[in-house]
Amino acid sequence: MTILLIGIYIACEIIANVTASKPVAMGSIVVPAAVFIYALTFTLIDLINERLGKQRARQVIYAAFAANFLLAIYCQFAIALPPAPFYQGQEAFTAVLGSTGRIVIASLTAYLVASLIDVEVFAWWRRRIGGYRWARVLASNTISTLVDSVVFISIAFWGIYPLLPMIGGQYMVKMGIALISIPLIYLVRARPLRMEPERVV
Repeated sequence: MTILLIGIYIACEIIANVTASKPVAMGSIVVPAAVFIYALTFTLIDLINERLGKQRARQVIYAAFAANFLLAIYCQFAIALPPAPFYQGQEAFTAVLGSTGRIVIASLTAYLVASLIDVEVFAWWRRRIGGYRWARVLASNTISTLVDSVVFISIAFWGIYPLLPMIGGQYMVKMGIALISIPLIYLVRARPLRMEPERVV
């Protein structure tokens, strides 16, 4: 269960970065296609925090950050490679995977800051307040998704587009998904578990 949670979490982070370049219209709100799966990652890291504790959750965040950084670097490398003479998709390939440096920096910064805040708020609420698990997930997601939206939009679009409408739209969508995903917290045990040593066969 633990390895599956970590794998799904890192996969969601990578999928979010790959799909972020497509804007999606939801009525009057425009958000990246990645927002739906990305918003889920805040509850997933709470699941990992619930099962393994704060320090292990932070390690998983750093691992996902490293994976996303590698993805960003390798995408630029793949774009720079000379295409084969018969390959006709270079422009489309670049358009999908060639996010600007500003967007990449905004994405990685927002992810790292917001995820670490999520872990701290979740652990603090659990230690000091206790109570229902759904309450600490809601508290941590409410704060971390706001921080994520503010940091990402501010870095990515400062001086280009009006920031407040974009921040508000992204925050509303992320919180809607976070609310739907809260019941997932009851899939794991309430106490952190120690990693079991591997058996030597």
